[in-house]
Amino acid sequence: MPVLLDGLRRLEYRGYDSAGVAVFHDGKLALARAEGKLDRLQARLGDAGLPAGTMGIGHTRWATHGIPSEANAHPHLDCSGTLAVAHNGIIENYLSLKEELLARGHRFRSETDTEVVPHLLEEEYDGSLVTAVHRVAGRLRGSFALAVASVREPDVIVGARQGSPLVVGLGEGENYLASDIPAILNLTRNTFILDDGEVVVLTREEVRIHDRDRRPIAKTMFTVPWDPQHAERGGYPHFMLKEIHEQPRALADTLAGRIGPDGTLNLDELPIDREAAHSLNRVFMTACGTACNAGLVGRYLLERWARLPVEIDVASEFRYRDPVMRPGDLAILVSQSGETADTLEALREWRRRGAKTLAITNVMGSSISREAEAVIYTRAGPEIAVASTKAYVTQLLVLTLLALKLGELRGCLTKRELAGYLDGLTTLPRLAGEVLEAAAPLAEIARSWQQWDDVFFIGRGLDHAVALEGQLKLKELSYIHAEAYPAGELKHGTLALIVPGIPVVALATQHGLQEKMASNIAEVKARGALVIGIVPAGEEEFARHFDELITIPRVDSLLMPILSVLPLQLLAYHAAVTRGCDVDKPRNLAKSVTVE
Repeated sequence: MPVLLDGLRRLEYRGYDSAGVAVFHDGKLALARAEGKLDRLQARLGDAGLPAGTMGIGHTRWATHGIPSEANAHPHLDCSGTLAVAHNGIIENYLSLKEELLARGHRFRSETDTEVVPHLLEEEYDGSLVTAVHRVAGRLRGSFALAVASVREPDVIVGARQGSPLVVGLGEGENYLASDIPAILNLTRNTFILDDGEVVVLTREEVRIHDRDRRPIAKTMFTVPWDPQHAERGGYPHFMLKEIHEQPRALADTLAGRIGPDGTLNLDELPIDREAAHSLNRVFMTACGTACNAGLVGRYLLERWARLPVEIDVASEFRYRDPVMRPGDLAILVSQSGETADTLEALREWRRRGAKTLAITNVMGSSISREAEAVIYTRAGPEIAVASTKAYVTQLLVLTLLALKLGELRGCLTKRELAGYLDGLTTLPRLAGEVLEAAAPLAEIARSWQQWDDVFFIGRGLDHAVALEGQLKLKELSYIHAEAYPAGELKHGTLALIVPGIPVVALATQHGLQEKMASNIAEVKARGALVIGIVPAGEEEFARHFDELITIPRVDSLLMPILSVLPLQLLAYHAAVTRGCDVDKPRNLAKSVTVE
């Protein structure tokens, strides 16, 4: 039980509204479930007095089919109450399966799609749990990661994957199954990642993996490079704040070995030589949420340094386009988890169309990293808070390195220009630390937003791309409605929303665009807005345009996004704390979106 509960707590960042555990002991199954957070399940367990057991499964559910309730919580049982199933994902054909099962006399206790699985297994079971799982998995449509256990085989857990992530952890005299690495990181760092269609059989002593045709598979174990302590709060009140303050180290780790002592840019993960770089026609980037905002910065830099036309798509929309692709096009997929369902499907679509595919992700062994032709890792370490921070800045850094490398290979950058940008990159971990050390005034600024239901962000060029991430963070964490606009678009409708006192965050870090920004800031100030400005150090004369001024260290304008986003993250964090929001687990959100 302590292993199950600790693992579930380490998965809380994924978002959930009910939880449950099933423990197998002495030929019997004991079940406890509760609506709400794990504390309620813990209280229920205290009352139920479940046996200690030596095998069990647990799950934190995010409601899709059926309201959050104890009846709809996982694990779900068959009619006999001897077989338990936990499921992450969506069974798309559950209604037709449920109708068949009802017609054959099965009794359902929940509104979920998941409950068809234990009833199907009940029918298919003929003495071999793994055979039953194979048969049932072949009938399911949709996405699923399954954990199945039965009192008839008290030393076995069977897992199956199709679309939703599933990790196997290898211990000594014990083995584990989890939907994400942090759940088992304090128990083992030796893991397998299942591929779609695979079924795994776990016992205390061994792990066996089969493909969908039931043939044995030999998989290569990999060791997770993260230290288990990285997934702990370390004295911070929230994971979010801890991860914001970990960004200097994450930037340094992501740079490590990629800029040589002789000033060379080493991006060995990029399988493109000078000839191949010259043959590139276009770049397509596909991502979701924060990763898509990072891609907007990457587009700007790739066009500027590598002189390549770049298109960027939200992955959930890309799948329903019919983009024109030519030989020599490169598709870049950006995903923190490497399991984002829409981005993964976009990757598969690009591969079907014959594009070269490059993944940028934080998780070794993830689906996207394995299915792309090449992968560049961001080295952010585990990110527990739902709202992304250090994953975003390391995505920015990798995209910057990629744009510089392609610019170098294509001959679009001189050696002197490249050296200047690389020198600037090496200063970013230290400068990011300086931004965070000087961040105390941000809490007071954010507290003043408590009375407002709306906050606006404006910027031009790269500042607008960063503004989009700033407004997303504020919405995610504080539930304040926030919008980001290109500053030049104010007169095209947005000014109608500016009323006296309303906060407007104005980013003005892009040299050459500041005069234009000054005019746009004057427009909102004339309507009574309270303007908070973010500018590079040394430009304090710009302060007269703002009601509040936030300065950040000066670097080249094209490297500014990695620093200018840091105050925006902290503003969102402090606004959420002031409003009493659940900072690490915002309502209705999940860390990894593994279903469409």
